[in-house]
Amino acid sequence: QVQLAESGGGSVQPGAYLRLKCTAPGNGFSMDAVGWYRQAPGEEQRQFVARITSYGPGYADSWDGRFMISRDSKENAVYLEMNDLKPEDTAVYYCNSLDATWRPVGAWGRGTQVTVSS
Repeated sequence: QVQLAESGGGSVQPGAYLRLKCTAPGNGFSMDAVGWYRQAPGEEQRQFVARITSYGPGYADSWDGRFMISRDSKENAVYLEMNDLKPEDTAVYYCNSLDATWRPVGAWGRGTQVTVSS
């Protein structure tokens, strides 16, 4: 199982912007289908946030337009841009490769912590 790596998290104030990055080990792994998930404090399950596939971007039903997913083919990376961050966005954010049914199939990495507080 391929394990993707997350980076870019941090501790910020409400209203701030962060850009998370998801990369694959080496250059040979395709980032054509990747999803972002998050696990908030006290929650047992990771929640789907966004995906990008050959069909384009897709977002959770709760999406309110503040988050944008994109892919940089040159860097072989997938980004999650997060605008106007709110305390409820506090979570560990993970990325994973997706199968043909858009389910995560790789090994989960360590994630990147995002903390939003004043």
